[in-house]
Amino acid sequence: MSPSNSDPNAAGASDGDSTRAPAFPTTRNVIEPDCDRCPALAACRERISWGTGPLEATVVVVGEAPGYGTPDADRWRGGNWTGKAYTSRHSGRRIRRMLAQLGYDETAYYTNAVKCFPASEEPTSNREPTADERETCRDHLLAELEAIDPDVVLATGKHATKTVLAAEGRGLEGFLEHVLEPTWCDRLDVWLVPILHPSYQDVWIGRLGYEPEGYLEAIGEILENCRETTGGDSAGH
Repeated sequence: MSPSNSDPNAAGASDGDSTRAPAFPTTRNVIEPDCDRCPALAACRERISWGTGPLEATVVVVGEAPGYGTPDADRWRGGNWTGKAYTSRHSGRRIRRMLAQLGYDETAYYTNAVKCFPASEEPTSNREPTADERETCRDHLLAELEAIDPDVVLATGKHATKTVLAAEGRGLEGFLEHVLEPTWCDRLDVWLVPILHPSYQDVWIGRLGYEPEGYLEAIGEILENCRETTGGDSAGH
């Protein structure tokens, strides 16, 4: 695995909330810098958004794919333009802040199921990654999980959850009913905990019966329980 690349221009950011925003990541974990496994994605990307965070992380956050981002965003630069996972101005900042509030600001690693922005006919419009794109990119994710060996994988959204389960030879029926339900992955030797994608959190969190504070507390409790148990034990809440 290649050493991380530094970005001397990176900086922290604040979105005006009272909660301090996490610092912008200054390194990325480069696995295959000239990857061209998906010709269509390789042709439209600005950079591959590789994972960021410590390789000894206890929690790996897996997103769906990098967003389009904005090339002239100051400080907290977004999505495909940074070359770093989960740095979009909305989703990236929210999920990183959530993990920081739970005490994982220095022990969480962020990556995506698909490392390139999945552009559509409208170049700036986000779309969901396809099953073929997730499958083609899965080896990158598996390489990261093998190197990091985390206690828990937090999968944000259905596509990230499907990617991890596919590595177990399993499918996913529905999604919302699996949110915050820990699943032990035998092949990967890790707990999988699906959570809402931050872009849809405000829409769905109430339908799951949570207030924002309670939802965050539930994630924290589940992470703690998973880290204290093995695959044969229950880690539910």
